[in-house]
Amino acid sequence: MPTLWYAEPSPGDIVWCRFPQDLPIPGPKPRPALVLKCGLVEDKPALLVAYGTSRNTQQLYADEFAIYPRDEIGFRRAGLSFATKFNLKKTVQLPYNSIWFGPPPQGSGVTPKLGELHPQLVKRLHAAASALSPRERETLKGGDE
Repeated sequence: MPTLWYAEPSPGDIVWCRFPQDLPIPGPKPRPALVLKCGLVEDKPALLVAYGTSRNTQQLYADEFAIYPRDEIGFRRAGLSFATKFNLKKTVQLPYNSIWFGPPPQGSGVTPKLGELHPQLVKRLHAAASALSPRERETLKGGDE
């Protein structure tokens, strides 16, 4: 099957990703990932994404934030099915193609986008980012890669 390339999303979008356990192999299970940065690698779309999981969402480290069903509008806008936490220390840059990303099973579209981070949840993202080292924060903003 040929590799499909998707149109670039936006930072703050939540996408369905086969986040790798070990590069360069896609993970065995697709999961939500938060798009932190978009760009091009060799003239192809590439994303810096943060790992998302529905496990242990009540136990958050300083560099993590969660979206819960009680967030109502924010939860619905994110397109999530379960409470999900995102780890800003666990990020990776991946080509935005069908090897690493795909349409979510509950979605009706043909893109990997689940939803987007609601403006009311951006404070949580910023609080988690503030726990990162200056170098890690610079990478999220577009500095060293």
